[in-house]
This record gives sequence, structure tokens and C-alpha cells, in this order.
Amino acid sequence: MNHHPVILYLAISMLISATPAQSQQDITIKGTQFFRNGKHFEYTGISFFNALYNEAFNASPEKRKEYLKEFQDHGINVIRVWCQWDNERGFIDAGKGQTPYNGDGSLKPEIKEKIVSLLEDALETDTVILLVLFSRESWNEGLILEDGASERAVEHMANELKAHRNLIFQIWNEHDYRTVDYVKIIRDIDPVRLVTNSPGYAGVLGSPQENAALDFLSPHTTRSDHRHWEVAATEVRYLLSRYQKPVVDDEPARKGTPQFGGPKTPTLAADHIIHTYNIWKEGGYVIYHHDMFQTGYGTDPIPENGIPLPGFSSYHDEVFALLKHKERYIQQLGVR
Repeated sequence: MNHHPVILYLAISMLISATPAQSQQDITIKGTQFFRNGKHFEYTGISFFNALYNEAFNASPEKRKEYLKEFQDHGINVIRVWCQWDNERGFIDAGKGQTPYNGDGSLKPEIKEKIVSLLEDALETDTVILLVLFSRESWNEGLILEDGASERAVEHMANELKAHRNLIFQIWNEHDYRTVDYVKIIRDIDPVRLVTNSPGYAGVLGSPQENAALDFLSPHTTRSDHRHWEVAATEVRYLLSRYQKPVVDDEPARKGTPQFGGPKTPTLAADHIIHTYNIWKEGGYVIYHHDMFQTGYGTDPIPENGIPLPGFSSYHDEVFALLKHKERYIQQLGVR
């Protein structure tokens, strides 16, 4: 059969344009490691759940980039941000309406634009955004979308943010409801987008079906008062061995307040440091968790501007010092 060259060229062009190509900004995976721009990406995150709703952080693009650069200066190259921050627990910047979703699953334009602006500013500072679509905290308070609306919400997010390659989707914080269904929706729209999930509370490592579907694993490891720095390392070792994909310890250790899952006994910065080092030793990655959002403004754990940066707490400053100099320790381990 003879094909006219112009028609053949157009057909090939349409096929190429319909298939998203990976850009240099895409985060990719090879074995149990992350890569970006062709180089190993030492995925090191921080919990900044209120980033979309914090006035100081969003005062202007210039201020936001200053803060992102400060995170980078302390070893943080991934910011974990929640979409649903509408719980009524008294967390800073949280409350009614703090969600990008309308009841039908459509996106609120003003919050969608905040997400886009954050991604653009993050790109300029070489930062990756881990965007958590749904939260267990909202679920527990009945602040949930019905199934059809939640599917539309995921579709809208995947479509609207398709151009932004410094983005990873995390389906849930601490839940696993229909995770595999949502992963499929994202993959149908954007096949090269990385997708992960935090499947449950501390020590919940995810089901085999879910873990097989995800690009990498990001559970909350054990946070018990009894030698969590050893137990968590064992959990990460198991996941790496069984699934042969990257594992991120999503919120290791924690200093957090006891009423919201924090330890019942006092903790030391050394707990975080040893825990994090042991995760690196196993070949895993970390997202640093803290107690800078769980109570209201004016309480001891909360910085005046509500942004979890160094300079406010000596406890956290010790951990930030470890993250800032992570290459010093990781290179000695020889794990990557």
C-alpha cells in the first residue's frame, strides 16, 4: 500500500503529540532510585501541608521563591503539600473551604492557580512538589467527595497540571480507598507521571495490589516509642527487597503532638537523626516531618509565619543540619 508522504508525516506527528514525552524536568525511576536531568535525584522532602493556604508563603511569587530557595539551602528538594486542608482540628491555616475541590469534583479556579503558581516557582528553584490529592483527616470528618466526583477531581488535576513536570501525585495521606482506581485515571491521562500513596497510619505498609500499581512507595513507617529508628529501617528494607522500586519514608519518627499521632513520651532530635540515617543506610529516601502545623498560631510549636523553616526550634535545626549535609553521610554509605 502506498502512503502519501504528507499524510504519513501528519499521522506520525499526531501519534507523537498524543504520547507525552519525558522532559528533563520529569522525575524518573531506575531500579530503586530516582533520577532527574539524567542524574541521581536525592529525594529529600519536608511536610508543608499548609503551603497552598499560608499567607506568608503566598504573599508574592518573589517571597515564595525566597522561601523555596531557603528550603533548598537546607537540603530540601521536595515539598509535600496537601490539597485538602479543610479539617477542623485547629491546624494552622486549616478550616472550612480550604480545598481545591467543589462538590462535583471540579476545581476551584483560585486554588488551582495557586497550585500552578507554586509549581512554576518551584521549577525556578529546582524543587519538586509532591501533591497529596486527598487526606484521611478530611475523610474522618466526612469532608469527602462521592466516588464520581472524586474521579472527576483526579481527572481535572491530571489534565490541568499535565504541563508541569516537577510534580508527583500522592493519592492519599494515610488512606487507601480506591487508590488503584485513581492511579489508573492519572495514567490514562499522563502515562509518565509518577504516582505514589501513603496507605495508612504509622506502620501500615500497603497492600500487594496497591504497592504493585504505584511507581514508588511512601508509607508512614513505625513511629512507636520503642526503637522506631530500627523497626522503620527493617520495614524499608523489606519493601525495597519485595517490590524493587524506590521507597520514601513518608514522615519518619516525628516530634508531633500526642493528640495527633505523635509519640507519647518526649523525643530527641537524635531520634530523627538516627532514624533518617538508618533509612538512607537501607537505600531509602525521607520526607522530614515535624510539629509545626498541628496546633494554632501563637502556640509553642508554630513559627510566627507558619512556614516550617529552620531558625525557630533548636530541635528542628539539628535535623535540618543533617539534611543540609546529607551528601556527607550518604556518600560514605555507598548505597547510591
